Amino acid sequence: MKVIVTGGAGFIGSHLVDKLIAQGHIVIVVDNFSTGRIENLEHIAENPNLTIVKADIRDVALIDELFIGVNWVFHLAALADIVPSIEIPREYYDVNVTGTLNVVQAAKKANVNRFIYAASSSCYGIPEKYPTAEDSLISPQYPYALTKYMGEEIARHWGLVYNLPTISLRLFNVFGPRSRTSGTYGAVFGVFLAQRLAGVPYTVVGDGTQTRDFTYVEDVANAFVAAAGSNVVNEAMNVGSGGTYSVNALIDFLQGDKVFLPKRPGEPHCTFADTSKIRGILGWEPNFSFQAGVKKVLEHIDYWKEAPVWDKKSIEKATETWFEYLE
Repeated sequence: MKVIVTGGAGFIGSHLVDKLIAQGHIVIVVDNFSTGRIENLEHIAENPNLTIVKADIRDVALIDELFIGVNWVFHLAALADIVPSIEIPREYYDVNVTGTLNVVQAAKKANVNRFIYAASSSCYGIPEKYPTAEDSLISPQYPYALTKYMGEEIARHWGLVYNLPTISLRLFNVFGPRSRTSGTYGAVFGVFLAQRLAGVPYTVVGDGTQTRDFTYVEDVANAFVAAAGSNVVNEAMNVGSGGTYSVNALIDFLQGDKVFLPKRPGEPHCTFADTSKIRGILGWEPNFSFQAGVKKVLEHIDYWKEAPVWDKKSIEKATETWFEYLE
């Protein structure tokens, strides 16, 4: 297949590109490198089936041209992080909503066979039930979550109205090698691994008893490929590990001291995906346990050598806006 992966130089996108290249597909990566890293693709950069295009999904003319003759589209390009979405919501709307509109329009014009959207489990907000199923209440708590869900709704609507064969995958707490190390406040694995390398205490939000459905990135890449290879259309499906694990359990695994930060409003105490739908429809199953995934991450810990080392004071400063607007 001729495939486009928007955001293909990012954390999840680069792992998906690895898998697609390994399967012999012709892959075009579209990334503006605002958060993606060319280093994530260096190991396959010379592969003749890979083309890397520096482009922004807000550039309609360029996007339309790139999509000509494409069979599959994986749309992962987005702005992430909670705090900046509160501070600059218009930019998040421009990228995550209008950008998604540009991508689905280009896919429609090109008559692509499959359109797979990287949706977010943050759409559920603070769920009322665990594990959380796809028919649960949608209740975004901050602009990032809202814009990602609006992107999902655009993809669904284009599927219904224009017969664009879409699937949205609602991802839960993805972790693994190449996870993001930057941003106003980084993801928990990147934060902890940089702290481990620096020999400083782990910064724990709340009391650490909160649990997350940590899902290994290779399993997530497999879910994208399974979705593209199926005949399923116009569905939204959770992608999770089948379990939920506390932050304290993660630190017990990593070992080290910890310091505590105030619990943040708008964050659920638990994330835990009901994955019965994707298992039943696509036959997808996660292959990596939480423990196996953490071991794989530690094998690549040098990746975080240049990551910012957060401490209690810098995190409190970086998340001031969070408490100002969400309390």
